[in-house]
Amino acid sequence: MLVRDAMSTVILTLGPAHTLRQAAALMSARRVGAAVVLDPDAGGIGILTERDILNSVGLGQSPDAERTHAHTTTDVVFAAPTWTLEEAARAMAHGGFRHLIVLDRGEVTGIVSVRDIIRSWVPAREPAPVP
Repeated sequence: MLVRDAMSTVILTLGPAHTLRQAAALMSARRVGAAVVLDPDAGGIGILTERDILNSVGLGQSPDAERTHAHTTTDVVFAAPTWTLEEAARAMAHGGFRHLIVLDRGEVTGIVSVRDIIRSWVPAREPAPVP
């Protein structure tokens, strides 16, 4: 199975000036664990994850004052839609992250998460075996 078969094509996109509270509210409303951050001034595509927000709050920073640009990962590993899910899982395991932005010809076309991969590999809500 390929990344394009498992990825989410509904992408939450944020700007660098969103507060972490705004980011968290949007991520919660859309039930996603990551958002793509587009920052034309920084020249690229970044990713903000729930872990980034949690780390900021854990450090005592104000989610109303902190902006996404200060917490965005810009050294991003991108996946291609033609990668296998094994390649995506390997990249995630090697890099220690749970989301990959999917690029096709330089355009963001989706996000694939560990959860997406697991859902593709394991049938949905399979009943537990009876001992």
